[in-house]
Amino acid sequence: MDSRPLPMILAIFILFSSSAAGRSSPAAANGSEIFYAADNNNGAASFDYKDALSKAILFFEGQRAGKLPSSQRVKWRGDSALDDGKLEKVKLSGGYYDAGDNVKFTWTMAFSVGLLSWSAIEYEGSIISAGEMRHLREAIQWGSNFLINAHVTSKGSTLAFYAQVGEGTADHNCWERPEGMDTPRTLYKITPSSPGTELAAEAAASLAAASIVFKKSNLKYSTKLLQHSKSLFAFADQNRGTFSLSSPFYTSYSGFQDELVWAAAWLHKASGDGYYLDYVIKNQDLSHSVTEFSWDNKFAGAQTLLANEYYVGNKNLEKFKNDAEAFICGLMPGSGSTQIHTTPGGLLFTRDSSNLQYTAGGTMILFMYARMLDNHRIAAGLHCPSATFSSAQIKSFAKSQVDYILGNNPNKMSYMVGFGSSYPKQLHHRGSSIPSIYKLRERVECDQGKAWLNSGSPNPNLHTGAIVGGPDSSDHFTDVRSSYSQMEPTTYMNAAFVGSVAALQ
Repeated sequence: MDSRPLPMILAIFILFSSSAAGRSSPAAANGSEIFYAADNNNGAASFDYKDALSKAILFFEGQRAGKLPSSQRVKWRGDSALDDGKLEKVKLSGGYYDAGDNVKFTWTMAFSVGLLSWSAIEYEGSIISAGEMRHLREAIQWGSNFLINAHVTSKGSTLAFYAQVGEGTADHNCWERPEGMDTPRTLYKITPSSPGTELAAEAAASLAAASIVFKKSNLKYSTKLLQHSKSLFAFADQNRGTFSLSSPFYTSYSGFQDELVWAAAWLHKASGDGYYLDYVIKNQDLSHSVTEFSWDNKFAGAQTLLANEYYVGNKNLEKFKNDAEAFICGLMPGSGSTQIHTTPGGLLFTRDSSNLQYTAGGTMILFMYARMLDNHRIAAGLHCPSATFSSAQIKSFAKSQVDYILGNNPNKMSYMVGFGSSYPKQLHHRGSSIPSIYKLRERVECDQGKAWLNSGSPNPNLHTGAIVGGPDSSDHFTDVRSSYSQMEPTTYMNAAFVGSVAALQ
Protein backbone atom coordinates (compact mmCIF):
# COMPACT_ATOMS: atom_id res chain seq x y z
CA MET A 1 0.00 0.00 0.00
CA ASP A 2 1.26 3.46 -0.85
CA SER A 3 2.59 5.00 2.34
CA ARG A 4 1.09 8.40 1.55
CA PRO A 5 -1.98 8.04 3.83
CA LEU A 6 -1.46 7.16 2.15
CA PRO A 7 23.29 2.07 -17.71
CA MET A 8 20.80 5.12 -18.15
CA ILE A 9 19.55 3.82 -21.50
CA LEU A 10 18.83 7.16 -22.96
CA ALA A 11 20.90 10.17 -22.00
CA ILE A 12 19.82 13.59 -23.16
CA PHE A 13 22.30 15.83 -24.81
CA ILE A 14 21.59 19.39 -25.90
CA LEU A 15 23.89 20.49 -28.68
CA PHE A 16 23.86 23.70 -30.64
CA SER A 17 22.68 23.01 -34.16
CA SER A 18 26.01 24.09 -35.62
CA SER A 19 27.68 21.13 -33.93
CA ALA A 20 24.93 18.61 -34.58
CA ALA A 21 25.18 18.22 -38.30
CA GLY A 22 23.77 14.93 -39.47
CA ARG A 23 21.43 14.51 -36.50
CA SER A 24 17.83 13.90 -37.53
CA SER A 25 16.09 15.39 -34.47
CA PRO A 26 13.62 18.25 -34.92
CA ALA A 27 15.15 21.64 -34.24
CA ALA A 28 14.27 23.18 -30.91
CA ALA A 29 12.88 26.66 -30.60
CA ASN A 30 16.12 28.03 -29.21
CA GLY A 31 18.27 26.62 -31.99
CA SER A 32 19.30 23.54 -30.06
CA GLU A 33 18.54 19.94 -30.86
CA ILE A 34 17.57 17.04 -28.67
CA PHE A 35 18.80 13.53 -29.31
CA TYR A 36 19.18 10.37 -27.33
CA ALA A 37 22.22 8.17 -27.03
CA ALA A 38 22.77 4.85 -25.33
CA ASP A 39 24.44 4.92 -21.94
CA ASN A 40 27.32 2.63 -21.04
CA ASN A 41 25.73 1.02 -17.96
CA ASN A 42 24.78 -2.18 -19.74
CA GLY A 43 25.39 -1.30 -23.34
CA ALA A 44 22.50 -1.25 -25.79
CA ALA A 45 19.41 -2.45 -23.98
CA SER A 46 17.57 -5.44 -25.38
CA PHE A 47 14.92 -7.25 -23.39
CA ASP A 48 12.27 -9.87 -23.98
CA TYR A 49 9.26 -7.56 -23.78
CA LYS A 50 6.85 -10.39 -24.49
CA ASP A 51 8.12 -12.22 -21.41
CA ALA A 52 7.88 -9.01 -19.38
CA LEU A 53 4.27 -8.51 -20.49
CA SER A 54 3.37 -12.09 -19.64
CA LYS A 55 4.87 -11.83 -16.17
CA ALA A 56 3.37 -8.41 -15.46
CA ILE A 57 -0.09 -9.87 -16.12
CA LEU A 58 0.64 -13.09 -14.21
CA PHE A 59 1.30 -10.98 -11.11
CA PHE A 60 -2.41 -10.31 -10.75
CA GLU A 61 -3.14 -13.99 -10.17
CA GLY A 62 -0.89 -13.84 -7.12
CA GLN A 63 -2.98 -10.95 -5.77
CA ARG A 64 -6.34 -12.68 -6.10
CA ALA A 65 -8.70 -12.97 -3.17
CA GLY A 66 -11.59 -15.41 -2.91
CA LYS A 67 -12.15 -18.85 -4.39
CA LEU A 68 -9.40 -19.47 -6.92
CA PRO A 69 -10.33 -20.98 -10.30
CA SER A 70 -9.00 -24.28 -11.65
CA SER A 71 -7.03 -22.26 -14.21
CA GLN A 72 -5.01 -20.54 -11.45
CA ARG A 73 -1.34 -20.47 -12.52
CA VAL A 74 0.20 -19.12 -9.31
CA LYS A 75 0.20 -22.40 -7.41
CA TRP A 76 1.53 -21.23 -4.05
CA ARG A 77 -1.66 -19.24 -3.48
CA GLY A 78 -4.83 -20.75 -2.03
CA ASP A 79 -8.42 -19.72 -1.40
CA SER A 80 -8.76 -16.78 0.98
CA ALA A 81 -11.20 -14.25 2.43
CA LEU A 82 -14.17 -16.40 1.43
CA ASP A 83 -16.46 -14.74 3.97
CA ASP A 84 -15.72 -11.15 3.00
CA GLY A 85 -18.94 -9.16 3.01
CA LYS A 86 -20.99 -11.60 5.07
CA LEU A 87 -21.18 -9.05 7.88
CA GLU A 88 -23.61 -7.09 5.70
CA LYS A 89 -24.86 -9.92 3.46
CA VAL A 90 -22.94 -8.88 0.36
CA LYS A 91 -20.57 -11.03 -1.70
CA LEU A 92 -17.16 -9.40 -1.52
CA SER A 93 -14.94 -12.47 -1.49
CA GLY A 94 -13.21 -11.80 -4.81
CA GLY A 95 -11.13 -8.94 -6.11
CA TYR A 96 -7.48 -8.16 -5.48
CA TYR A 97 -5.34 -7.52 -2.46
CA ASP A 98 -3.92 -4.06 -2.95
CA ALA A 99 -0.24 -4.68 -2.31
CA GLY A 100 1.81 -6.76 0.13
CA ASP A 101 -0.96 -6.70 2.71
CA ASN A 102 -4.35 -8.42 2.93
CA VAL A 103 -6.67 -5.43 2.61
CA LYS A 104 -8.85 -4.80 -0.43
CA PHE A 105 -9.06 -1.11 -1.33
CA THR A 106 -11.72 -0.57 -3.96
CA TRP A 107 -10.36 2.78 -5.14
CA THR A 108 -6.95 1.47 -6.16
CA MET A 109 -8.45 -1.79 -7.40
CA ALA A 110 -10.72 0.14 -9.76
CA PHE A 111 -7.81 2.25 -10.99
CA SER A 112 -5.75 -0.89 -11.63
CA VAL A 113 -8.54 -2.58 -13.58
CA GLY A 114 -9.13 0.58 -15.58
CA LEU A 115 -5.48 0.76 -16.62
CA LEU A 116 -5.52 -2.89 -17.67
CA SER A 117 -8.60 -2.22 -19.78
CA TRP A 118 -7.01 0.81 -21.43
CA SER A 119 -4.04 -1.33 -22.42
CA ALA A 120 -6.33 -4.07 -23.76
CA ILE A 121 -8.13 -1.48 -25.90
CA GLU A 122 -5.13 0.41 -27.25
CA TYR A 123 -2.76 -2.51 -27.78
CA GLU A 124 -5.27 -5.23 -28.61
CA GLY A 125 -3.41 -6.53 -31.65
CA SER A 126 -0.03 -6.63 -29.94
CA ILE A 127 -1.40 -8.35 -26.85
CA ILE A 128 -3.23 -10.94 -28.95
CA SER A 129 -0.02 -11.59 -30.90
CA ALA A 130 1.82 -12.08 -27.62
CA GLY A 131 -0.78 -14.68 -26.61
CA GLU A 132 -1.81 -12.75 -23.50
CA MET A 133 -5.27 -11.34 -24.27
CA ARG A 134 -7.12 -14.19 -22.57
CA HIS A 135 -5.07 -13.75 -19.41
CA LEU A 136 -5.50 -9.98 -19.52
CA ARG A 137 -9.27 -10.26 -19.92
CA GLU A 138 -9.38 -12.69 -17.01
CA ALA A 139 -7.48 -10.18 -14.88
CA ILE A 140 -9.89 -7.40 -15.87
CA GLN A 141 -12.96 -9.54 -15.23
CA TRP A 142 -11.71 -10.71 -11.83
CA GLY A 143 -11.53 -7.12 -10.65
CA SER A 144 -14.64 -5.95 -12.48
CA ASN A 145 -16.76 -8.66 -10.88
CA PHE A 146 -15.74 -7.40 -7.46
CA LEU A 147 -16.70 -3.84 -8.41
CA ILE A 148 -20.11 -5.04 -9.54
CA ASN A 149 -20.64 -6.99 -6.32
CA ALA A 150 -19.55 -3.98 -4.27
CA HIS A 151 -22.22 -1.85 -5.96
CA VAL A 152 -25.58 -1.99 -4.18
CA THR A 153 -28.44 -0.68 -6.32
CA SER A 154 -32.20 -0.40 -6.39
CA LYS A 155 -34.01 0.25 -9.68
CA GLY A 156 -30.77 1.44 -11.24
CA SER A 157 -29.90 3.90 -8.48
CA THR A 158 -26.90 3.48 -6.22
CA LEU A 159 -27.63 2.85 -2.55
CA ALA A 160 -24.08 2.06 -1.46
CA PHE A 161 -20.66 1.17 -2.79
CA TYR A 162 -18.15 -0.75 -0.70
CA ALA A 163 -14.85 1.06 -0.41
CA GLN A 164 -12.69 -1.29 1.63
CA VAL A 165 -12.61 -4.79 3.07
CA GLY A 166 -10.30 -5.31 6.02
CA GLU A 167 -9.03 -3.24 8.91
CA GLY A 168 -5.92 -1.50 7.62
CA THR A 169 -4.22 -0.77 10.93
CA ALA A 170 -4.81 -4.24 12.36
CA ASP A 171 -3.71 -5.86 9.12
CA HIS A 172 -0.50 -3.85 8.95
CA ASN A 173 0.35 -4.79 12.54
CA CYS A 174 0.30 -8.47 11.59
CA TRP A 175 2.29 -10.57 9.15
CA GLU A 176 -0.03 -13.35 7.98
CA ARG A 177 -0.77 -15.20 4.77
CA PRO A 178 -4.15 -14.27 3.29
CA GLU A 179 -5.17 -17.93 3.41
CA GLY A 180 -5.10 -17.94 7.21
CA MET A 181 -5.50 -14.33 8.30
CA ASP A 182 -7.63 -13.63 11.35
CA THR A 183 -7.56 -9.83 11.37
CA PRO A 184 -10.97 -8.08 11.22
CA ARG A 185 -12.61 -7.93 7.81
CA THR A 186 -14.28 -4.63 8.54
CA LEU A 187 -16.42 -3.19 5.76
CA TYR A 188 -16.30 0.45 4.72
CA LYS A 189 -18.80 1.89 2.26
CA ILE A 190 -19.90 5.14 0.70
CA THR A 191 -23.56 6.18 0.59
CA PRO A 192 -25.50 9.33 -0.30
CA SER A 193 -25.08 10.51 3.29
CA SER A 194 -21.41 9.49 3.47
CA PRO A 195 -20.17 10.03 -0.08
CA GLY A 196 -16.88 9.33 -1.76
CA THR A 197 -16.94 10.94 -5.17
CA GLU A 198 -13.37 9.90 -6.05
CA LEU A 199 -14.14 6.24 -5.47
CA ALA A 200 -17.50 6.10 -7.24
CA ALA A 201 -16.22 8.04 -10.25
CA GLU A 202 -13.08 5.91 -10.47
CA ALA A 203 -15.18 2.73 -10.47
CA ALA A 204 -17.40 4.27 -13.15
CA ALA A 205 -14.33 4.95 -15.30
CA SER A 206 -13.00 1.44 -14.75
CA LEU A 207 -16.24 -0.33 -15.62
CA ALA A 208 -16.79 1.85 -18.69
CA ALA A 209 -13.32 0.95 -19.97
CA ALA A 210 -13.91 -2.74 -19.20
CA SER A 211 -17.20 -2.63 -21.11
CA ILE A 212 -15.24 -1.74 -24.25
CA VAL A 213 -12.87 -4.67 -23.71
CA PHE A 214 -15.74 -7.17 -23.60
CA LYS A 215 -18.03 -5.57 -26.18
CA LYS A 216 -17.04 -7.95 -28.98
CA SER A 217 -16.54 -11.12 -26.95
CA ASN A 218 -19.34 -10.90 -24.35
CA LEU A 219 -21.96 -8.27 -25.17
CA LYS A 220 -24.22 -9.20 -22.25
CA TYR A 221 -21.40 -8.72 -19.76
CA SER A 222 -20.28 -5.53 -21.50
CA THR A 223 -23.78 -4.09 -21.23
CA LYS A 224 -23.91 -4.96 -17.53
CA LEU A 225 -20.58 -3.22 -16.93
CA LEU A 226 -21.76 -0.09 -18.70
CA GLN A 227 -25.02 -0.01 -16.73
CA HIS A 228 -23.13 -0.13 -13.43
CA SER A 229 -20.73 2.51 -14.73
CA LYS A 230 -23.52 4.95 -15.55
CA SER A 231 -25.19 4.43 -12.18
CA LEU A 232 -21.94 4.98 -10.30
CA PHE A 233 -21.16 8.13 -12.27
CA ALA A 234 -24.57 9.61 -11.50
CA PHE A 235 -24.07 8.72 -7.84
CA ALA A 236 -20.61 10.32 -7.81
CA ASP A 237 -21.75 13.51 -9.50
CA GLN A 238 -24.95 13.97 -7.51
CA ASN A 239 -23.52 13.12 -4.08
CA ARG A 240 -20.28 15.04 -3.94
CA GLY A 241 -17.93 14.58 -1.05
CA THR A 242 -14.33 13.55 -0.62
CA PHE A 243 -13.51 9.88 -0.23
CA SER A 244 -11.02 10.69 2.54
CA LEU A 245 -13.87 11.31 4.96
CA SER A 246 -15.27 7.82 4.34
CA SER A 247 -12.06 5.77 4.56
CA PRO A 248 -8.94 6.11 6.73
CA PHE A 249 -6.50 4.98 4.01
CA TYR A 250 -5.50 6.36 0.62
CA THR A 251 -6.15 10.00 1.36
CA SER A 252 -7.23 12.01 -1.67
CA TYR A 253 -4.84 14.89 -2.26
CA SER A 254 -6.09 15.98 -5.67
CA GLY A 255 -9.80 16.13 -4.89
CA PHE A 256 -12.52 14.47 -6.95
CA GLN A 257 -12.66 16.69 -10.03
CA ASP A 258 -10.08 14.58 -11.86
CA GLU A 259 -12.06 11.37 -11.32
CA LEU A 260 -15.29 12.99 -12.54
CA VAL A 261 -13.66 14.14 -15.78
CA TRP A 262 -11.82 10.81 -16.15
CA ALA A 263 -15.08 8.87 -15.73
CA ALA A 264 -17.03 11.09 -18.13
CA ALA A 265 -14.28 10.69 -20.74
CA TRP A 266 -14.47 6.91 -20.49
CA LEU A 267 -18.26 6.88 -20.51
CA HIS A 268 -18.27 8.94 -23.70
CA LYS A 269 -15.77 6.55 -25.28
CA ALA A 270 -17.76 3.50 -24.17
CA SER A 271 -21.29 4.71 -24.92
CA GLY A 272 -20.95 7.45 -27.51
CA ASP A 273 -23.53 9.38 -25.49
CA GLY A 274 -23.16 13.10 -26.11
CA TYR A 275 -24.16 13.83 -22.53
CA TYR A 276 -20.73 12.79 -21.30
CA LEU A 277 -18.92 14.80 -23.97
CA ASP A 278 -20.97 17.86 -22.99
CA TYR A 279 -20.08 17.15 -19.37
CA VAL A 280 -16.32 17.32 -19.94
CA ILE A 281 -16.66 20.40 -22.15
CA LYS A 282 -18.67 22.20 -19.47
CA ASN A 283 -16.14 21.20 -16.84
CA GLN A 284 -12.93 21.79 -18.79
CA ASP A 285 -11.97 24.66 -16.49
CA LEU A 286 -11.38 21.99 -13.84
CA SER A 287 -8.53 20.63 -15.93
CA HIS A 288 -5.01 21.85 -15.28
CA SER A 289 -1.49 20.69 -15.98
CA VAL A 290 -0.22 18.07 -13.54
CA THR A 291 3.02 16.25 -12.86
CA GLU A 292 1.84 12.71 -12.14
CA PHE A 293 -0.62 10.07 -13.29
CA SER A 294 -1.45 7.97 -10.26
CA TRP A 295 -4.14 6.41 -8.10
CA ASP A 296 -4.70 9.89 -6.66
CA ASN A 297 -4.57 12.07 -9.77
CA LYS A 298 -6.19 10.98 -13.05
CA PHE A 299 -6.06 14.26 -14.95
CA ALA A 300 -3.19 13.21 -17.24
CA GLY A 301 -5.13 10.13 -18.31
CA ALA A 302 -8.33 12.06 -18.91
CA GLN A 303 -6.46 14.77 -20.80
CA THR A 304 -4.82 12.21 -23.06
CA LEU A 305 -8.14 10.51 -23.81
CA LEU A 306 -9.75 13.86 -24.59
CA ALA A 307 -6.78 15.10 -26.62
CA ASN A 308 -7.48 12.17 -28.91
CA GLU A 309 -11.09 13.37 -29.20
CA TYR A 310 -9.77 16.82 -30.07
CA TYR A 311 -7.80 15.38 -32.99
CA VAL A 312 -10.86 13.40 -34.08
CA GLY A 313 -12.62 16.72 -34.53
CA ASN A 314 -14.01 17.91 -31.19
CA LYS A 315 -12.18 21.23 -31.10
CA ASN A 316 -13.98 22.31 -27.93
CA LEU A 317 -11.57 20.04 -26.09
CA GLU A 318 -8.46 22.12 -26.79
CA LYS A 319 -7.91 22.85 -23.09
CA PHE A 320 -7.47 19.13 -22.42
CA LYS A 321 -5.11 18.78 -25.38
CA ASN A 322 -2.97 21.65 -24.12
CA ASP A 323 -2.84 20.21 -20.60
CA ALA A 324 -1.88 16.79 -21.98
CA GLU A 325 0.96 18.41 -23.90
CA ALA A 326 2.12 20.20 -20.76
CA PHE A 327 2.23 16.88 -18.92
CA ILE A 328 4.38 15.28 -21.62
CA CYS A 329 6.70 18.29 -21.77
CA GLY A 330 6.99 18.11 -17.99
CA LEU A 331 8.40 14.58 -18.26
CA MET A 332 10.71 15.04 -21.24
CA PRO A 333 14.29 16.04 -20.35
CA GLY A 334 15.46 19.07 -22.29
CA SER A 335 11.94 20.33 -22.94
CA GLY A 336 12.46 23.64 -21.17
CA SER A 337 9.53 22.89 -18.88
CA THR A 338 10.67 19.69 -17.22
CA GLN A 339 8.85 19.14 -13.93
CA ILE A 340 9.94 15.59 -13.10
CA HIS A 341 13.67 15.11 -13.17
CA THR A 342 15.66 11.93 -13.56
CA THR A 343 18.03 10.11 -11.26
CA PRO A 344 21.72 9.97 -12.25
CA GLY A 345 20.88 6.66 -13.92
CA GLY A 346 18.03 8.13 -15.95
CA LEU A 347 14.90 7.12 -14.02
CA LEU A 348 12.00 9.55 -13.78
CA PHE A 349 11.75 10.33 -10.09
CA THR A 350 8.64 11.92 -8.60
CA ARG A 351 8.93 11.17 -4.89
CA ASP A 352 9.99 8.62 -2.33
CA SER A 353 7.60 5.81 -1.40
CA SER A 354 7.15 3.45 -4.33
CA ASN A 355 8.44 5.85 -6.95
CA LEU A 356 8.09 3.28 -9.73
CA GLN A 357 4.32 3.72 -9.56
CA TYR A 358 4.80 7.27 -10.87
CA THR A 359 7.41 6.19 -13.38
CA ALA A 360 5.12 3.47 -14.71
CA GLY A 361 2.12 5.80 -14.83
CA GLY A 362 3.99 8.56 -16.60
CA THR A 363 5.58 6.13 -19.04
CA MET A 364 2.20 4.66 -19.94
CA ILE A 365 0.94 8.15 -20.82
CA LEU A 366 4.09 8.90 -22.84
CA PHE A 367 3.44 5.83 -24.98
CA MET A 368 -0.28 6.61 -25.30
CA TYR A 369 0.43 10.18 -26.36
CA ALA A 370 3.06 9.14 -28.91
CA ARG A 371 0.64 6.56 -30.31
CA MET A 372 -1.97 9.28 -30.68
CA LEU A 373 0.48 11.46 -32.64
CA ASP A 374 1.15 8.53 -34.97
CA ASN A 375 -2.51 7.61 -35.37
CA HIS A 376 -3.44 11.15 -36.36
CA ARG A 377 -0.28 11.64 -38.45
CA ILE A 378 0.82 14.71 -36.54
CA ALA A 379 4.26 14.97 -38.09
CA ALA A 380 4.98 18.29 -36.40
CA GLY A 381 5.37 16.46 -33.11
CA LEU A 382 5.09 18.02 -29.68
CA HIS A 383 6.23 21.61 -29.20
CA CYS A 384 7.65 22.31 -25.76
CA PRO A 385 9.21 25.62 -24.66
CA SER A 386 12.78 24.66 -25.60
CA ALA A 387 12.42 21.69 -27.92
CA THR A 388 10.16 19.86 -30.32
CA PHE A 389 9.82 16.11 -29.92
CA SER A 390 8.69 13.64 -32.55
CA SER A 391 6.57 10.66 -31.56
CA ALA A 392 9.65 8.49 -32.07
CA GLN A 393 11.62 10.53 -29.56
CA ILE A 394 8.83 10.38 -27.00
CA LYS A 395 8.63 6.61 -27.43
CA SER A 396 12.40 6.36 -27.20
CA PHE A 397 12.45 8.13 -23.86
CA ALA A 398 9.50 6.07 -22.63
CA LYS A 399 11.33 2.91 -23.65
CA SER A 400 14.31 4.03 -21.56
CA GLN A 401 12.08 3.94 -18.50
CA VAL A 402 10.84 0.43 -19.24
CA ASP A 403 14.40 -0.72 -19.85
CA TYR A 404 15.58 0.84 -16.60
CA ILE A 405 12.94 -1.15 -14.72
CA LEU A 406 13.87 -4.34 -16.55
CA GLY A 407 17.59 -4.08 -15.84
CA ASN A 408 19.37 -1.33 -17.75
CA ASN A 409 20.25 0.68 -14.66
CA PRO A 410 23.27 1.39 -12.44
CA ASN A 411 22.46 -1.59 -10.21
CA LYS A 412 22.27 -3.91 -13.22
CA MET A 413 19.19 -5.62 -11.85
CA SER A 414 15.57 -5.99 -12.82
CA TYR A 415 12.96 -4.43 -10.56
CA MET A 416 10.47 -7.06 -11.71
CA VAL A 417 10.55 -10.22 -9.62
CA GLY A 418 11.39 -13.26 -11.73
CA PHE A 419 12.59 -11.29 -14.76
CA GLY A 420 16.23 -11.65 -15.76
CA SER A 421 19.01 -13.17 -13.69
CA SER A 422 19.13 -10.51 -10.96
CA TYR A 423 15.99 -9.21 -9.27
CA PRO A 424 14.66 -8.48 -5.74
CA LYS A 425 14.52 -11.56 -3.52
CA GLN A 426 12.91 -10.17 -0.34
CA LEU A 427 9.62 -8.82 -1.63
CA HIS A 428 7.61 -6.97 1.03
CA HIS A 429 4.62 -9.27 0.60
CA ARG A 430 3.00 -11.43 3.24
CA GLY A 431 1.87 -14.30 1.05
CA SER A 432 5.14 -14.49 -0.85
CA SER A 433 7.40 -14.31 2.21
CA ILE A 434 5.76 -17.09 4.30
CA PRO A 435 5.86 -20.71 3.06
CA SER A 436 2.80 -21.65 1.02
CA ILE A 437 -0.25 -23.07 2.75
CA TYR A 438 0.43 -26.23 0.74
CA LYS A 439 3.88 -26.63 2.32
CA LEU A 440 3.26 -25.25 5.80
CA ARG A 441 -0.21 -26.40 6.78
CA GLU A 442 -0.18 -24.94 10.28
CA ARG A 443 -1.74 -21.57 10.73
CA VAL A 444 0.71 -18.67 11.00
CA GLU A 445 -0.39 -16.29 13.75
CA CYS A 446 -0.13 -12.50 13.64
CA ASP A 447 3.16 -12.08 15.52
CA GLN A 448 4.48 -15.49 14.53
CA GLY A 449 4.67 -14.35 10.93
CA LYS A 450 7.07 -11.56 11.82
CA ALA A 451 9.85 -14.11 11.91
CA TRP A 452 9.51 -14.23 8.12
CA LEU A 453 9.15 -10.45 7.86
CA ASN A 454 12.49 -10.02 9.63
CA SER A 455 14.22 -12.95 7.97
CA GLY A 456 17.20 -12.23 5.76
CA SER A 457 16.36 -15.16 3.49
CA PRO A 458 14.78 -14.87 0.03
CA ASN A 459 11.02 -15.24 -0.16
CA PRO A 460 10.05 -18.93 -0.42
CA ASN A 461 7.34 -18.15 -2.99
CA LEU A 462 8.38 -16.38 -6.17
CA HIS A 463 5.79 -13.70 -6.91
CA THR A 464 6.60 -13.62 -10.61
CA GLY A 465 5.98 -10.31 -12.32
CA ALA A 466 5.75 -8.19 -9.18
CA ILE A 467 7.33 -4.77 -9.67
CA VAL A 468 8.78 -3.30 -6.51
CA GLY A 469 8.76 0.33 -5.36
CA GLY A 470 12.22 0.82 -6.78
CA PRO A 471 15.37 2.81 -6.04
CA ASP A 472 15.71 6.23 -4.45
CA SER A 473 16.58 9.50 -6.16
CA SER A 474 20.25 8.50 -6.27
CA ASP A 475 19.53 5.07 -7.79
CA HIS A 476 20.30 3.39 -4.47
CA PHE A 477 18.30 0.26 -3.73
CA THR A 478 18.19 -2.08 -0.74
CA ASP A 479 16.80 -5.58 -1.13
CA VAL A 480 15.49 -5.81 2.43
CA ARG A 481 11.92 -6.94 3.11
CA SER A 482 11.21 -4.33 5.78
CA SER A 483 11.93 -1.50 3.33
CA TYR A 484 8.35 -1.29 2.08
CA SER A 485 8.85 1.92 0.11
CA GLN A 486 11.37 0.14 -2.11
CA MET A 487 10.24 -3.48 -1.81
CA GLU A 488 6.43 -3.55 -1.82
CA PRO A 489 4.50 -4.26 -5.04
CA THR A 490 1.09 -2.77 -5.84
CA THR A 491 -1.59 -3.65 -8.37
CA TYR A 492 -1.64 -0.15 -9.85
CA MET A 493 2.12 -0.15 -10.40
CA ASN A 494 1.91 -3.38 -12.39
CA ALA A 495 -1.22 -2.27 -14.23
CA ALA A 496 0.51 0.84 -15.57
CA PHE A 497 3.56 -1.19 -16.52
CA VAL A 498 1.38 -3.56 -18.56
CA GLY A 499 0.40 -0.56 -20.67
CA SER A 500 4.01 0.46 -21.12
CA VAL A 501 5.47 -2.91 -22.03
CA ALA A 502 2.50 -3.71 -24.29
CA ALA A 503 3.52 -0.69 -26.37
CA LEU A 504 6.86 -2.36 -27.09
CA GLN A 505 5.46 -5.62 -28.48
